[in-house]
Amino acid sequence: LCHARQTPILGTGQAAARWMVVGDLPSESDEQLGQPFTGPEGVLLDNMLKAVGVRRQGAAAPADADADTPVACLTHAVKCRPLNGRNPETAELATCAHYLSRQVALAQPQVILAMGRFAIQSLLGSTEPMGKLRGRLHDFQGVPVVVTYPPSSLLRNPADKAKAWADLVLALSVTQS
Repeated sequence: LCHARQTPILGTGQAAARWMVVGDLPSESDEQLGQPFTGPEGVLLDNMLKAVGVRRQGAAAPADADADTPVACLTHAVKCRPLNGRNPETAELATCAHYLSRQVALAQPQVILAMGRFAIQSLLGSTEPMGKLRGRLHDFQGVPVVVTYPPSSLLRNPADKAKAWADLVLALSVTQS
């Protein structure tokens, strides 16, 4: 993947964070800006996080936020956008999984939100459909993982937003216990 990339997207906020959001692949916009979850997908994700009282790590805190407002670090399962937006191969996922594992160890999140099938594959090693994995907790390196839809999918299929909300509430319950 690195041979065709313009910019690697390593993620934002690698310091300790309560939440870690892992997406599938960087978008074209992400690659251009060098940041994860940009464009309409990033706006939707930021709104989703805000709805449960969490903000993107590194983002300016809202005026009404206190020092204890939980933050989320963001990253992707694959650190380089595949050429022409193709799906990553198994070996490519495995290579990037080492980086993801280290990111989790550094961030020490209380919960990981796995957004999409490649995030799920990288974190859980599972190729089961998302529908079978949603609604329950999984584990990655001792950290609870909640599976949900990626923002790009929610923009195409708004009817799934209610399911994604239930997933966010599940993740929130983990951080509040």
